Amino acid sequence: MRVKRRSRHRKVVKFYSTCFGFREPYKVLIDGTFVHHLLVHQLLPADDALRELLSASRAPPLLTSKCVVAELRRLGKSHSEAFDAAQLVATASCEHDKVVSAVDCILSLVGDKNPEHYFVATQDSDLRAKLREVPCVPVIYGLKNSLFIEQPSVQQRQFAQLDEEKRIHMEKSEFKKLLKASSEGKTSVCGNAPGVAEKSKFKRNRAKVNIYSFCFSGHSIVRI
Repeated sequence: MRVKRRSRHRKVVKFYSTCFGFREPYKVLIDGTFVHHLLVHQLLPADDALRELLSASRAPPLLTSKCVVAELRRLGKSHSEAFDAAQLVATASCEHDKVVSAVDCILSLVGDKNPEHYFVATQDSDLRAKLREVPCVPVIYGLKNSLFIEQPSVQQRQFAQLDEEKRIHMEKSEFKKLLKASSEGKTSVCGNAPGVAEKSKFKRNRAKVNIYSFCFSGHSIVRI
């Protein structure tokens, strides 16, 4: 059963990698409900548990937001350990002048297209339902002492299919334009247009950004 579950999870990760360009190191955006679940069920260290879930070669960075932390603080003593743990996780910039609910904050961070390629980890069923309507947001949740990745929703699969069909159509149309230009003597299908220099094959080196990975150890978080 465990082997089958891991195989299903790998297929889900591959779906998002192939259709939406997710790449390692995967980034996991966690809310207060998920932090609380990790602590209650001792799914620690958290980044190791998530690395195994995603079949990743390295532990994924965990992130939260100031709005999520603020909501945990308002919940009081019952979530004090989760509040302490969440404070030590890296913070994604939500840019809210005033604190909003964790649900609204996370929805604003992923937006319509999830440009940061977040995996969102939450136990909130309402948030999970809303995230299924966003084309490219994989959702992680916990059941007792196990973690799961939701299968892509119907909307997500349809979006991926339509996007692929659109891309193929564009490629065909561009090729037809190129053939037409070639027949008119304006350019060559296999070469550059007359008088146009070949583009440089070299690219500018981008500055590497170090993202810290965090894990839960006992009731606190330690930096790896």
